[in-house]
Amino acid sequence: MGLIKGSTPIGQRLRHALCALGGLALLSGCAAGGGAVPGTTAAVSPQGPAASTAGPLEKRGRVKIALLLPLTAKGGTAKIAKGLKQAGELAVFEFDNPSVVLIARDTKGTPEGARAAAESAVRHGAELVIGPLFSKSVAAAAAVTRAAGVPMIAFSSDRSVAGRGVYLLSFLAGQDVPRIVSYTAGQGRGTFAALIPKTAYGRVVEAAFRQAVSQAGGRLAALEYYPLDANGMLDPVRRIKAAMVNAQSAGAPIDALFIPGGADTMPTMAQLMPYFEIDTKQVKLIGTGDWDYANIGREKPLIGGWYAAPDPRGWRAFTQRYAKTYGTVPPRIASLAYDAVSLAMALANNPPGQRYTPANLTRISGFAGVDGLFRLHGDGTSERGFAILEVQRFGPRVIDPAPSVFGPAQISRTDAFRPAPAFN
Repeated sequence: MGLIKGSTPIGQRLRHALCALGGLALLSGCAAGGGAVPGTTAAVSPQGPAASTAGPLEKRGRVKIALLLPLTAKGGTAKIAKGLKQAGELAVFEFDNPSVVLIARDTKGTPEGARAAAESAVRHGAELVIGPLFSKSVAAAAAVTRAAGVPMIAFSSDRSVAGRGVYLLSFLAGQDVPRIVSYTAGQGRGTFAALIPKTAYGRVVEAAFRQAVSQAGGRLAALEYYPLDANGMLDPVRRIKAAMVNAQSAGAPIDALFIPGGADTMPTMAQLMPYFEIDTKQVKLIGTGDWDYANIGREKPLIGGWYAAPDPRGWRAFTQRYAKTYGTVPPRIASLAYDAVSLAMALANNPPGQRYTPANLTRISGFAGVDGLFRLHGDGTSERGFAILEVQRFGPRVIDPAPSVFGPAQISRTDAFRPAPAFN
């Protein structure tokens, strides 16, 4: 089997394989019996025609992929970086291609460290760089990779660092909005109201929402902005209630209320629905992927609400494999590292110089990953297919599956990224 090379082995055991791992080590694909880790499957695969028509990769030498992460950064960042690194390693094991080498490099959580890590990766022959995590680190590393002609798939949520060979695999702010709006309109609910947070994220989501309502042939009857403090939410919700009463009197009732928010705001917002006598059985509450947090179903007014998010089954399956391998639950962002490395593995069998070309990385058909269908665009942004979930007391329920193929009307694009997880 392939070995992990490094001067400081820590004796980490993966299922049916033992590889000694250094903090800045080189990882070769390895698995027992010449196959993937038993009981697992590689989650990322190219959609459409086969990604490669080349012969065995072993005849053409090693393919080196660099993984740049803040492994020794301060605070909880190092723990997240470790989870990302282990997710990338899991992808290598599950694809089981011993000719692919994953080069882990520590950015130390600083732009200077990221630049040094990128220089090391390029010097050691990396054909693709995955990471870094922070936007300033991405910008610093990109100065090196662009000069060397090496593409980068990074995890930052700052669009300003994307483009010219840098692709961001993060979730785009507002990208889930067209999906929930079009689904809601398709269910016969075409008159919308909205409560938008007074944040940068809210501004992006509002623009996406207005456009989506127009494209769905709906009507926006009322829109209010709410601050993040509980007391400040009272007046905006009161005004929305008044707008609902007026619309009802005019014979054009509002039948969907859009509230983008997460665990920090939705519990309070939910309590204001009965307080202002907003009937959530008559007016459907809808939201974004930020609703996809633990125990959202504890808020009774939110039960039955709809939101767009990745199908949770992919994440659950990945978490089970990760936990079985490493004995711990991965950080939520770990799926990005797994998918990025798996994408790299899926394209590795192409001939040298033809593996990670813009055409291959931005293939129109995209890839299937842990969080569902995704594809990269030439401007460095990413696009995803979302399912529609319904809030239930003991966990969300998929009521409309995510697309299995991309279509021009399925997903719209926006110019910014959602703030969670916010690695800016």
